[in-house]
Amino acid sequence: MGSRFPSHQLSNGLYVSGRPEQPKEKAPTMSSVAMPYTGGDIKKSGELGKMFDIPVDGSKSRKSGPITSAPPRTGSFGGAASHSGPIMPNPAARASYYTTSGAVSSGGTGSSSLKKSNSGPLNKHGEPVKKLSGPQSGGVTPSGRQNSGPIPPVLPTTGLITSGPISSGPLNSSGAPRKVSGPLESTGSMKIPGSAIIHNQAVTVLSQDDDFSFRRNFPKLILWSLILLFLMGFIAGGFILAAVHNAILLIVVVVLFGAVASLFIWNTCFGRKAIVAYIAHYPDAELRNAKNGQFVKISGVVTCGNMPLESSFQRIPRCVYTSTSLYEYRGWDSKAANPTHRRFSWGLRSLERRAVDFYISDFQSGLRALVKTGYGARVTPYVDDSLVIDVNPGTEELSPEFIKWLGERNLSSDDRMMRMKEGYIKEGSTVSVTGVVQRNENVLMIVPPPEPITSGCQWTKCIFPASLEGIVLRCEDTSKNDVIPV
Repeated sequence: MGSRFPSHQLSNGLYVSGRPEQPKEKAPTMSSVAMPYTGGDIKKSGELGKMFDIPVDGSKSRKSGPITSAPPRTGSFGGAASHSGPIMPNPAARASYYTTSGAVSSGGTGSSSLKKSNSGPLNKHGEPVKKLSGPQSGGVTPSGRQNSGPIPPVLPTTGLITSGPISSGPLNSSGAPRKVSGPLESTGSMKIPGSAIIHNQAVTVLSQDDDFSFRRNFPKLILWSLILLFLMGFIAGGFILAAVHNAILLIVVVVLFGAVASLFIWNTCFGRKAIVAYIAHYPDAELRNAKNGQFVKISGVVTCGNMPLESSFQRIPRCVYTSTSLYEYRGWDSKAANPTHRRFSWGLRSLERRAVDFYISDFQSGLRALVKTGYGARVTPYVDDSLVIDVNPGTEELSPEFIKWLGERNLSSDDRMMRMKEGYIKEGSTVSVTGVVQRNENVLMIVPPPEPITSGCQWTKCIFPASLEGIVLRCEDTSKNDVIPV
């Protein structure tokens, strides 16, 4: 019997009232499937490989191990490959690392031009190479592989002079600068040829005028006044002797002239030793308590800056001060070494004296200060000669080293007697420096004083006052100086 209420039968056989529900459209479900690691290879990336019409080979597994040389496969890819690798400190090196131009492999017939972007370098088969950590032997070029390792941190600027630029020197296998100990080579040092070092602004070229000279220190006005006074005394004493026959005034003038002349000769011969003794007895200051603008004397150990020097004759490396001088003896008929060279004396023929900025570690406080002796600064050196060579071509044959040294400077090696002196301050030497303290933010410097410093009159030693200009360098040679004939 029919009913006016609609009913329908369920799947389990029961009858229920109501119309059957209309089947609804099933909402699409999102599911994620774990994709296998492809290493950046397009052939193993499924749908991505189909986009480039490259057959996907799922049976071929990724190779690992060292790179072996295999015959090149057929076909050519005329495109540029972009590789990822470690960050290079040099932009030029980084550009050459990431972009390589030219074909990857060549051979066979047919070509397909495409651009590949991988996350690792490719071998000769066009397949990714296993990443390696640490250096790899076997002559593999570092620019063709990717190595894992820590990226060197960027150090903050400290204002200290180092032995070379930050990115200079050889690189290790990961592309970072490699630490090299020992003397600096041509790849990491600022070694300058001898012909171009004179024109470098960081090098101070010193002359003979920077040596101690009593005649230059003594005031010219007082000198000429004394000469005029004694001249008038001799004239007056001679007139009285001729007129009155009294020689007392003339004798007094002669005694006074002899005493003054003796003082001048004494200061000329022993004035330098007196100044060295004055510097040695001057009290050392402590950098920690030194105020800005204070004149101090610091004693400590030398450390080279970014531009070490090399001695001229002995080729001593890592120096901050070098001095090589050649003297010639002039007889009665010999040539003069310089325009002011007198007969029967030694005259300077050649002088090579240079200084650069360096560091000194204070003995008192242990602090390190930058000594500004480069860039044309005023420097007065009192450095003992470590080598003295007497050359007599008339009796002995010259050494090949000495002849080569003369030839490099276009100096003749005739029969005149010569004497070479060489002194230097190398890294690790103990020196005494006098100058003015200057504090510039975190950098402690010793700069030349604005005006010369006088040493005062040393009455007990009969030494007149002497002026010390600029930074005074004092280095004593502890080794015994022997005169070496050549």
